[in-house]
Amino acid sequence: MRVIIVGVCASGKTTLVNQLKEWGIDAHNVAQEHSGIKTLWKRKQPDLVIMLDATLASIRSRRHVPWGEERLIVQRERLQDARKNADLYLPTDSLTKEQVAQQVAAFVRG
Repeated sequence: MRVIIVGVCASGKTTLVNQLKEWGIDAHNVAQEHSGIKTLWKRKQPDLVIMLDATLASIRSRRHVPWGEERLIVQRERLQDARKNADLYLPTDSLTKEQVAQQVAAFVRG
């Protein structure tokens, strides 16, 4: 089963993909938030789409970003189609990376 992970910058996509792969799950990060191609995420032909999200405050606590809320709004606009088609939408603000990985793995494994 192919799982793709989409989400705003610093929402935890790469960390999640790395952990899922360690657990034997075929997971892939799709940088949809940087693409003007609304359906870029479909090119990976996913069985499941997981969307991670985070507030600007959380993003700034994880990484130095020189941009503000306006860029986050643009990223979310670019993710609209993926979010509509997401099998799981997960805000990561109040979760540890371990909790995110455990919740997603439990969802994937059904």
